[in-house]
Amino acid sequence: MIDSKVQQAIAAALQAFAAYNPINVGALQSRLTEVFTADEDFLDKVDALDEVFDEYPQAEGLREVFFDLLMVNFFQADVQRLEDDYLDTPEWEEIEEETLDRGTELLNLLLYLNECKDEGIEPSLEDYLEEFLLVEDDEFQDEHQIYEPVIANQILVESSPAEVNRVAQSLPEDEELKELFYPMITFFQNTKGSQTDEQEVAENAVDKEFDMAVYSILQVFGRD
Repeated sequence: MIDSKVQQAIAAALQAFAAYNPINVGALQSRLTEVFTADEDFLDKVDALDEVFDEYPQAEGLREVFFDLLMVNFFQADVQRLEDDYLDTPEWEEIEEETLDRGTELLNLLLYLNECKDEGIEPSLEDYLEEFLLVEDDEFQDEHQIYEPVIANQILVESSPAEVNRVAQSLPEDEELKELFYPMITFFQNTKGSQTDEQEVAENAVDKEFDMAVYSILQVFGRD
């Protein structure tokens, strides 16, 4: 099974990526859809996903982002055919252990956007940080540390993509959120961005092919 939002996000991300790094969108999208819709265990799907990106090295930059989408699809679609308490089973604990080093913080953001839709909440950066990630809670200091550059620069949601670019480029290379900083902040500047907004985001992107692929995914998940 494949979740409709995930399916739309796959198409949007590949189209955005291909605008700056030519790839065979149709062939790659077809291969990825096969992976996402396969009736297989999650770890088998992860292996299949890696095989696809091994075949398309020019799209390597999207590998971990698509792992995030695979995980979202599991929660939204695949888990429906499993036992109600599957996420509390030793089998799922083993999967979590084996995939600890996979994916990005995009996963948390996509789960947040799905929760906003389910609960009728208007997404915002402040709500994401404080109510979803609980970065101000003493028990969640790991999240606080990861999101420190975002927490320190929340005012950028009231700024421009050009200013977000400036700050993004100034972040240390070892910052965990350095790659996602630009598309995340520009998305929260206008979660229902227009075509004009998207053009401005693209013009000021730090890494155009990656930033616009992630931004496109966020726009899909941010839609009503």
